[in-house]
Amino acid sequence: MIVDDDRVQSTFLSAHLTRRTYDVSSASTGDEAIRMFRVFDPALVLLDADARGMDVMETLERIKQMKPDVSVMMTASGAPPEMIFRASKLGADDFVSKPIDLPSLDQRMTRLLDGQRLNTEVTHLRDQVRRQADFSTLFGTSPKMEDVKNIIEQVADTNATVLILGESGTGKEVVARMVFSHSLRRDKPFVKVNCAAIPNELLESELFGYEPGAFTGANRQKLGKFDLAHGGTLFLDEISEMHPALQAKLLHVLQDGEFSRLGGKRDIAVDVRVLAATNKQLDRAVEEGTFREDLFYRLNVVTIHIPPLRERQEEIPIFLDFLLRKYSEYYGKQPPPFTEYAVNRMLQYSWPGNIRELENLVKRYVIVGNESQIVRELASHKPNSTSDRPGSSAWDSKSLTVPSHLLGDGPSPEATDQSESNSLSLLEIGRRAAMAAERGAIERVLNETRWNRRQAAKILKVSYKALLNKLKLMEEQDQALKGDLLPK
Repeated sequence: MIVDDDRVQSTFLSAHLTRRTYDVSSASTGDEAIRMFRVFDPALVLLDADARGMDVMETLERIKQMKPDVSVMMTASGAPPEMIFRASKLGADDFVSKPIDLPSLDQRMTRLLDGQRLNTEVTHLRDQVRRQADFSTLFGTSPKMEDVKNIIEQVADTNATVLILGESGTGKEVVARMVFSHSLRRDKPFVKVNCAAIPNELLESELFGYEPGAFTGANRQKLGKFDLAHGGTLFLDEISEMHPALQAKLLHVLQDGEFSRLGGKRDIAVDVRVLAATNKQLDRAVEEGTFREDLFYRLNVVTIHIPPLRERQEEIPIFLDFLLRKYSEYYGKQPPPFTEYAVNRMLQYSWPGNIRELENLVKRYVIVGNESQIVRELASHKPNSTSDRPGSSAWDSKSLTVPSHLLGDGPSPEATDQSESNSLSLLEIGRRAAMAAERGAIERVLNETRWNRRQAAKILKVSYKALLNKLKLMEEQDQALKGDLLPK
């Protein structure tokens, strides 16, 4: 982004940098620069120190506050030493004297951007180390997860395509990253694409990139995820959501190791290992005609099934201990460990959201520090949210006897429901049953789509706004229920 009130100079620099394939935006005032910065999120800012009618230092300080790692290059004609010193303290990375020498400018910009990329790579490597430290928590005392670990160790150092199956929240991405971290490609890029989060019409350009002129507005070349993952690993999450037309192009890459960009006239060879994941049954999608059979067999070289948390409940105490320590440190709080009673309640719960749901519950406990609230939250969930899952072992809420010091001395919700149902009209009973069925359907689809509400609305065949209204109503009902359960 160029911030300069001299429009002639700004236009000249913009034309030069555009020819150098940079995406360039321009601003003539400090306020305009801040507004545009939030929208375009530039990697580098050329800030003119001679701009009139602008507090340059304030603009520099605000930019660095919004994005500390952005590179800022000051342009000035004979800037005094005190200005250079102050700007350096505020985070300016370089100074260029006017008139600007374009070759020198290019070299300095390249140096700054290369430094950014290096810092990004270092951060990425640190994240990998942290994730590898977290991997051990995925494998507790569960024999099923020991089997998963053995498969990962056997397949990691090969180039085989791996299909990872499991319900939402079971840790499919963690398994993918573990395969990557144990592979010979661990020093190369790991690129993730969520096929459910990107509209079908944009997913092709996101995966394969495009050439200038491929469509209206394509004025430069864009590299796709396959380009970025060259030599490394591409993780295609929610692969079942990919449009059948795009599945054919993916199959071509997997078979031949080549692809073409949108608008491209030649095939490009690429060396990428593909890992794919889904919470759907792909064999059923093949039967229904929504997923290509040949692509299914091409992906299904090695399959890793991740069991849901309800089938490895012996790991729940291990996860609780790890997550409690992790988020206590993160939020700077020290809540007491969960009591044996609370842990037992968690062991009886079916966890429709799996590890992700457990993690969010621990976060709330660390923030709020109220164990009784967590227990009431578990007790308020109805079994029908998971009872329709294959292999579901949803707990029976009536089998939980919650102590009076947690729920108060009033009548139990079940007793209240029973007494109310005796006096309800048939119409009211039908209305409540319909609401319960609707809630169950919405929760199930949201879990399947990993809470992608736009996608859930399409599956449920309602408008996005209608789904938001339903969710708001459900939240109000939950709040009312929690209010009824509070101690009197």
